[in-house]
Amino acid sequence: MSIYSLQRGRVPLLISLPHDGSHIPAGIAARMHPAARRAPDTDWHVARLYEPLAQALGASVLKPRASRYVIDLNRPADGHALYPGQRETGLVPTIGFDGAPLYRDGLAPQPAEAQQRINDFWQPYHDALTQELARLCAEHGRVVLWEGHSIRSRVPMLFEGRLPDLNLGTADGASCGADLQARLQACLQSQSRYGFAVNGRFKGGYITRHYGQPGAGVQAVQLELAQLNYMDEESFDYDAAGAAPLQALIGQLLQLSLG
Repeated sequence: MSIYSLQRGRVPLLISLPHDGSHIPAGIAARMHPAARRAPDTDWHVARLYEPLAQALGASVLKPRASRYVIDLNRPADGHALYPGQRETGLVPTIGFDGAPLYRDGLAPQPAEAQQRINDFWQPYHDALTQELARLCAEHGRVVLWEGHSIRSRVPMLFEGRLPDLNLGTADGASCGADLQARLQACLQSQSRYGFAVNGRFKGGYITRHYGQPGAGVQAVQLELAQLNYMDEESFDYDAAGAAPLQALIGQLLQLSLG
């Protein structure tokens, strides 16, 4: 089984989609509750949104095959919390975003299995991410790492009320330069179709925070989308008509990230 796919581009932009995968290996799925096997917390269709844009721009795209329920690639391998004091699903999740257990009683992964998943899934993805950033940075002298994410518009366990349509995260300005954040924020402010937040509930996960090193030529940005704008949140069906204007706006943001 392929752990990830990498499409290498020609411009200094790498689009990472760490929660795009929905595959759960049979041995893991057999221990899960039926509802969990649907992998409902997948960042559904983000590759469908981003890949045409990446192809047009010449950007690289990295995406996994496995679900975040197998392992969350956007968390540190030591498992420490990204948002201390708030409820989270963890590196090797045992609950979903609705707070319900993923596994049947007594069948949740133990530490040895969790470590094996780190070795088998987490490490290869991060090795590929590190190598592609290094390649692009060596070729261009700089690179932007764009973290593409999405989530249901309402997840009471994680945030109150309805999530803004677009949620830009730069680790409070630490993961990218001030000029890049200003360009992206100005683009969001120039349109009225979608609500947005900058460094609100989603400031950027582990990948954004860890790899974003502006002083070393690597700028990182996370964009979290509210799924209701481009899909049905219950059936997971893609809404091509709704997606079109959102995809166009994402394209503008990606273009701006190249300078």
